Amino acid sequence: VGSAHAGSLPPRGCDRPLQVSADQQDRLLRFAAEVRAALARSGAPAALIARSGTDLSRFQLRYSHAAVALADGLDSPWAVRQLYYDCSDRAPRLFDQGLAGFVLGSDNAEVGYVSLLLLPPEAASTLAQAALDKPLALGLLNARYSANAYPFSTAYQNCNQWVAELLAAAVAGLRTREDAQAWLRAEGYAPEPVRASPWLMLAGRFVPWLHFHDHPDALLNAGRVQTSLPDSVYAFAQQRWPTARRIELCHGPQGMVQREDGAPLAEGCVPAPDDRVTAWR
Repeated sequence: VGSAHAGSLPPRGCDRPLQVSADQQDRLLRFAAEVRAALARSGAPAALIARSGTDLSRFQLRYSHAAVALADGLDSPWAVRQLYYDCSDRAPRLFDQGLAGFVLGSDNAEVGYVSLLLLPPEAASTLAQAALDKPLALGLLNARYSANAYPFSTAYQNCNQWVAELLAAAVAGLRTREDAQAWLRAEGYAPEPVRASPWLMLAGRFVPWLHFHDHPDALLNAGRVQTSLPDSVYAFAQQRWPTARRIELCHGPQGMVQREDGAPLAEGCVPAPDDRVTAWR
């Protein structure tokens, strides 16, 4: 993979790499180590992982990019397997990345969030097997990318939709996108539509990773876009496996903060009294 980018609604432009100082990089690497330690303590073979990559605050959303983190089977422990948009070729790729690189892929080097969803043991094992089944993982990868891909069309795909379809394939033993989407719909997968501003609709005419003709006219006419985001994938998984554990971590001015279950972490990564806090040294 050459120049790659992940995210949705919409990704940071391919010509705008994030500049990170030495101090920021050091903190991000320490944060990645904290995320890795939380995954290692879980004892799970796989977990769903999401990061606050592209800034979606204007949509009241924190997380933009989901992937599957794997304890073993890739180049390093707890590396992630994901759909990435290859900017140079303008095409999606299946991309394996170390956890540090995954954490570094954010629009904000000062404050960032990672969310882990630990499925029950049997579900986690099934997900790990599916993610490491390269013919299956590649078979679910669509040739055309759209950051705002409609979740029940095979015209396009975004990174979070690939994770949702992989999860469906893992649970139901499916091999095609059509079957995975049909299973997701039947099982109640219904991403919450987000409000689309007029400028976003206009951008679809010029930005190669935004498309709208796969979306239902009724939603577009109401100014809504339905697409897969980490929150919708997590909500579906938590509905199916109520015992799944969610761990949220963030890094900010006061250090690194970790919370298991409970309410979302505060904006600005401000810790609450019961949070686990690791101050910067």
